[in-house]
Amino acid sequence: MTSRHESVPHSSFAQIRFIMVQPSHPGNVGAAARAIKTMGFGELCLVAPRFDAMSSQPEAISMASGATDVLEAASTVPTLTEALAPVTLAFALTARPRFLGPPACDIRVAAQLAHQHLTEVNQGRVAIVLGTERAGLTNEDIALCHRVCHIPANPQYSSLNVAQALQLAAWELRYALLTASDAPLIPVTEGKPDPGSQPADSARVQALMEHWAEALVWVKFLDPQHPKKLMPRMRHLFARNALTNDEVDMLRGVCTAMIKAGRIAYENNPPRLPEAPDGEHRRRDDAR
Repeated sequence: MTSRHESVPHSSFAQIRFIMVQPSHPGNVGAAARAIKTMGFGELCLVAPRFDAMSSQPEAISMASGATDVLEAASTVPTLTEALAPVTLAFALTARPRFLGPPACDIRVAAQLAHQHLTEVNQGRVAIVLGTERAGLTNEDIALCHRVCHIPANPQYSSLNVAQALQLAAWELRYALLTASDAPLIPVTEGKPDPGSQPADSARVQALMEHWAEALVWVKFLDPQHPKKLMPRMRHLFARNALTNDEVDMLRGVCTAMIKAGRIAYENNPPRLPEAPDGEHRRRDDAR
């Protein structure tokens, strides 16, 4: 049986762009491309990068780790104004509090606002804007955005790598869009269901309990003359775990091994087994 993630039937993913302002490290650009693709997005825009061919730098390609399509498709513009030209709602991602500028929110609220905006605004476009690795966004950069958003990190040490910050933002956006569209959040399986993973029925569990009791007697852990509450407790233990067919088979194998070991160890002093209604000792199929 195989598993996969369902494709997301949501055009909003194509309406979100990630903008990196003056990136100086090719590795961060590559890591950002990887983060973008991992979360199902595809648009990266670089504003005045340190290198003209930032996307083709060996370190960027290496850190993209297979997301070279996002890296190669990344656009490059000289100013943030140009990067924001098609955008209808821009979030400036920053760690520092700003006393002047757009209203602030945390990244989760920003993701919810982004979804709401794309739902209500025909041909809306949302952008997440990230600053330089060293200094972040300037006040002038932030003034071009509609909202300031923060990642609620440790206030004593809120220093996130720019690609890490982008990854968190992309995850929050993905989660908001997926939950709104009722898309699956975990991998779904394909193919025939595995019968071994199905819950064992009561008859199989009861047979296991009888086999288990016999095995415990053979290793002299259970005294059938004075059983106390051992087997009821064992039954409650197995019931709490809702055993599958495979697990029952595995435990039956353990029982068989215990019985064989007990017969060898106590060959000269075998335990006294409880008698069946016909007066003979109960037996188990040792071939299991």
